Amino acid sequence: MAMSTAPTPARPMRADARRNHDRLLSEARTSFAAQGTDASLEDIARKAGVGIGTLYRHFPNRQALMNAVFQEALSALLDRSRELAHAGQPCTALVEWLGAIITHAGEYRGLAQALMSASGDETSALTSCHVPLRQAGAQLLARAQSSGSVRADVSIDDLLQLTNAIALAAERTPADPALADRLLRLTLRGLKADRTDGPQPSPPPGG
Repeated sequence: MAMSTAPTPARPMRADARRNHDRLLSEARTSFAAQGTDASLEDIARKAGVGIGTLYRHFPNRQALMNAVFQEALSALLDRSRELAHAGQPCTALVEWLGAIITHAGEYRGLAQALMSASGDETSALTSCHVPLRQAGAQLLARAQSSGSVRADVSIDDLLQLTNAIALAAERTPADPALADRLLRLTLRGLKADRTDGPQPSPPPGG
């Protein structure tokens, strides 16, 4: 007789475990926003009123905790991508969405660098953030390319790496709050399908 291979459903979290989980997430959001994603996990656990062992039972490593913290921002970015999927100007919609990524990344120092690293590491806990972002961005990019407003050789992977690099540059230059917007606008010149780098030469006589 064949045995069933159906996965065993995960048991619901006990009430006290759920409270610890929620307190840890709340403290992690506050600490990551104030100190960056390299904030002390021991301090986060202490402020949540639990031991470091409890933190690791809920979140086995720093990236797992970061992933949980950023799920709310991820949901907002995915919602925005669905809204922009029907915008009248596909290239503008794509750039607006990339700008939203930069804004969200700027809320937590170190997030841009972490997302850049996760893009090439399928074992990273942050992959569950990167993959949906990549899929959403790919749809917006494909629509812009189909409209003829964005070059066909632009890839979503390069575009997301560039976007996170802009966020990282802005993070490291806090005295210039307009830097990210300037860099993103500069990037537009490389995205356009009909790019012109300067005045066109006059046609030869009789041409």
